[in-house]
Amino acid sequence: MSKGSLMVVHVHVHVKPDCVDAFRDASIENARNSVREPGIARFDVVRQSDDPARFVLVEVYRSAEALAAHKETEHYKTWRDTVESMMAKPRSNVKYVNVSPGEEDW
Repeated sequence: MSKGSLMVVHVHVHVKPDCVDAFRDASIENARNSVREPGIARFDVVRQSDDPARFVLVEVYRSAEALAAHKETEHYKTWRDTVESMMAKPRSNVKYVNVSPGEEDW
């Protein structure tokens, strides 16, 4: 793959205040399983420092096909179904292409 071929997705999630811990736990479990997929270079769960009900999932895929394959896994489907009712509003995402570091450094 050439430089810039990695797909980086930031998934923004605003969680209901009483669901923060459960959302965090479900997302960590999803991330642990996701990084085992061959098409995923990175899968981070981060929480906003001044608002613990806001999270960003930082997902790095080696291709668009890897992103599609991820959405077919059982762990993703379990996460999706588990956290749906925990969200204060529907999640959103922004897709990027990698610029630096090069793919060999992922």
